[in-house]
Amino acid sequence: MNGTASNSRRTKLALLIGASVLVATSGIALAGFIAYRADGAIDYSGLTNGPATLTYRELVTPVGETTGGWHYHPGYVYNVVEQGTITVEDGCGEIETFSAGEAFEKTDGRVHRAYNLGDEDVIEHNMFINPPGRPLGVSIPGNQRRCGPPRNVGECTNDGWAKFDHPHAFANQGTCIAYVNNRPTRTILVPADPLP
Repeated sequence: MNGTASNSRRTKLALLIGASVLVATSGIALAGFIAYRADGAIDYSGLTNGPATLTYRELVTPVGETTGGWHYHPGYVYNVVEQGTITVEDGCGEIETFSAGEAFEKTDGRVHRAYNLGDEDVIEHNMFINPPGRPLGVSIPGNQRRCGPPRNVGECTNDGWAKFDHPHAFANQGTCIAYVNNRPTRTILVPADPLP
């Protein structure tokens, strides 16, 4: 993603979360948030045509601490960093850092963990949008690193399919592509918690 697209996405997320925090700290609402991007385009939260549970949380991660171990979110999570720098590592090895004033989202059920490598506590504001009755996050049993699920067909090509072990391993490129193409994305991105 180029710098302009990245900044636009972060601006959109900051506006979305700020508006959401004003609306609800926890409760049931009809899903379908609208956000205006810096380029004037309109985005939707993705959960539409039904009720959703909105939960706001302020999260403090002390210096040197890891937040939550390896886990994933079965719904949508929009995050704004108020103070410090948080490092987010996904189970497939991708690492991103977000500093004060930046925003990011976790909407694909991808296994990840976050930690504070900085010299001050990190303060984040999180807005969770979930179907009613779903948990905010699901811990991976034994805090094991897992890779997945694949986000798109491109991640399945060549030998990419072989790295995934969440929600399960794939026998070949074709089974990985079939998973991506048949995965429900209208209501939530991970159809069921794949691990007990």
